[in-house]
Amino acid sequence: MYRLSAELALVQTVDFFTPIVDDPFDFGRIAAANALSDVYAMGGTPLTALNIAAYPMEALGPEILGRILAGGAAVAAEAGVAILGGHTVEDDEPKYGMAVTGTVHPNRIVTNAGARPGDTLVLTKPIGTGILASALKKDAIDEAQIAPAVRWMTTLNAHASRAMLAAGASAATDVTGFGLLGHANEIARASGVRLRIVASQVPIYDLALAMLARGIAPGGSRKNAEEHARFTDFDAAVEPHYRMLFSDAQTSGGLLVAVPPDGLPILLDVLAGPDALAAVIGSVEAGSGLAIVP
Repeated sequence: MYRLSAELALVQTVDFFTPIVDDPFDFGRIAAANALSDVYAMGGTPLTALNIAAYPMEALGPEILGRILAGGAAVAAEAGVAILGGHTVEDDEPKYGMAVTGTVHPNRIVTNAGARPGDTLVLTKPIGTGILASALKKDAIDEAQIAPAVRWMTTLNAHASRAMLAAGASAATDVTGFGLLGHANEIARASGVRLRIVASQVPIYDLALAMLARGIAPGGSRKNAEEHARFTDFDAAVEPHYRMLFSDAQTSGGLLVAVPPDGLPILLDVLAGPDALAAVIGSVEAGSGLAIVP
């Protein structure tokens, strides 16, 4: 964040990664939505973007790169974002993302440091994308089975961002590489509170638990789970697979929002409908760290 004046601040963010789906157009869409997400999580409006790509031109040829960039351009257009240019380097493994510039009023910035006891926790997308992407790479699922996750990963967090602003959100973060527990702990630590998450209320993708039962999970999620055990208290009745699921590294995940009591009905009303999700998954209380209950 960079304050330009009393009424205007810049939001700058950058994100890029290797493909998590086989279709290059979908990969571009997911990467663009993911890069834009940090701006939405802070209550900002993205304006411009620069493409960032690493690509093995000799091995894959220009057509696939063109499809990746077209996917990114489609999501940028949906967001009202102008792609001003970018940079590409030769690399053995393709990577794509964006550096994004947005704006926000300095007094309307939503940080991860404002959650208060009595707030309700709301999650705006299901979790389990890392597990499903790993399953796809191992041919344990096919493109049709991962399609629901692709739909959510390519869904902008713009609507959820507007909803949290209308509801007067106390704090928010987007759920990405550190998983639900990692990003929840960022709110807990920055706000000086304890977050209580009800496992049965967390929305998850179909097949995610089934893939975990087969031992399929990305290495990043396993590392997350080891780290998250330091600050997370799991009730003994919480099924073991949920421990890994809640640490699963997400791509283009939803917003985790702490909402005061008077704002919750507004948030739920704005996000009502088949193309939106507002799952009440827990609450904020005095203390520190995370508590996961059945």
